[in-house]
Amino acid sequence: MSKRIVILGAGESGAGSAILAKKQGYSVFVSDIGKIKEEYKNELKQYSIDFEENKHSEDIILSADEVIISPGIPLTVPIVQKLKNKAIPIISELDFAQRFTNAKIIAVTGTNGKSTTTSWIYHTFKLAGYNVCLAGNIGVSFAKEVATRNYDWYVLEVSSFQLDSSYTFHPHIAVITNISRNHLNRYDGSMEKYIQAKFRIVQNQTSQDYFIFNADDDNIVSTLSKKNISSVLLPFSVQKELNTDGSWIENQHIIIQTNQLKTNLMSIVELALKGRHNIYNALATSLPSRIAEIKNEVIRESFRTFENLEHRLEYVVTVNGVDYINDSKATTVHAAYFALSSQTKPVVWICGGQDKGNDYTELYEVVKDKVKAIVCLGKDNKKIIQAFKNIVPVIVDTHSMEDAVKSAYRLAKKGDVVLLSPACASFDLFESYEERGKQFKEFVRQL
Repeated sequence: MSKRIVILGAGESGAGSAILAKKQGYSVFVSDIGKIKEEYKNELKQYSIDFEENKHSEDIILSADEVIISPGIPLTVPIVQKLKNKAIPIISELDFAQRFTNAKIIAVTGTNGKSTTTSWIYHTFKLAGYNVCLAGNIGVSFAKEVATRNYDWYVLEVSSFQLDSSYTFHPHIAVITNISRNHLNRYDGSMEKYIQAKFRIVQNQTSQDYFIFNADDDNIVSTLSKKNISSVLLPFSVQKELNTDGSWIENQHIIIQTNQLKTNLMSIVELALKGRHNIYNALATSLPSRIAEIKNEVIRESFRTFENLEHRLEYVVTVNGVDYINDSKATTVHAAYFALSSQTKPVVWICGGQDKGNDYTELYEVVKDKVKAIVCLGKDNKKIIQAFKNIVPVIVDTHSMEDAVKSAYRLAKKGDVVLLSPACASFDLFESYEERGKQFKEFVRQL
């Protein structure tokens, strides 16, 4: 009799896991407490996979041999507690998909910069002619790619939510870009729990693997000092020159050193992506490329040609001398800090959304320095208004993207920039940060 697998959640991750399980001969059932999107329903039907929506049938779920949980489902919900009480294994898509591939895996996590870094590594490997796939939290199911195609390398963006249920996941190269306050509502308000979730990325690594990390990040460095990590450590730093293998900046040049072989790669002036945060992303990208023995000229070409992701400091248009920039992907305070600090013109800042336990005090200096007006966009903006009322002279409260864009248009003068960089999740008014960014661009282009 085939092993019974139940998948909780039928989004990209859940549907992908279901397809892989079906192809591997498992008996598969998918259960979603909410409504399943048509595209995923059609995929499940195409593979003759049983599913339910708007409910959890406990008798079916609790008879599973194994459960794959989608990352959006907290481990505290009642059905998960019942599964734990019955000692039914609950695993992530990452664990499940890796069972069925021998490909080498590069996994990137972090509070900010992980999408850009993941995409940049993929871009470099693709330029080098490698048989490589981009998947994970970036929007493509790892499991579905394993089920339907064959690759030598996977470059995966992985979130703390995915890592929470990962026990066997074993990337050959693990990258942590940085760790700052985020998702604390999911971690009982505990920064320590959030940090430990991120560090699960290295829990199965051996001396044959590599751990690339930001040596300028206090949370990473202090956690590292308390852990016994087996993999080869490769730090990167913008603030200091390193006396070890890793990557850093020396006289405005990117230096990469592995196996004690030091290379002056190129000047940071040549990077296609500007801003201090993108120097960090470039350094994090350089090391997996070197480990995979990609030639320096290919890495240089990648660094000169890689384009910014949509919704990440994306220039939209200039209207009446005002630049409009879409940074909807900035769902954290840290990401908004990077966006604000990279501006050279007075900013009308559109921010707000679903607060994730944000501490806005770390933005005070940069907001005082850069921001002339704030347009709050969210169902409940009291916390942001309270945080900045003594710092910014003009704060407007709005509850739709159309109102937010019109308010910003009225407040901005020639030579200013209107920056959507929310510092919050999108889920109070929008389905996703992508939808939020698309609406911003639509309303801006109507001005």
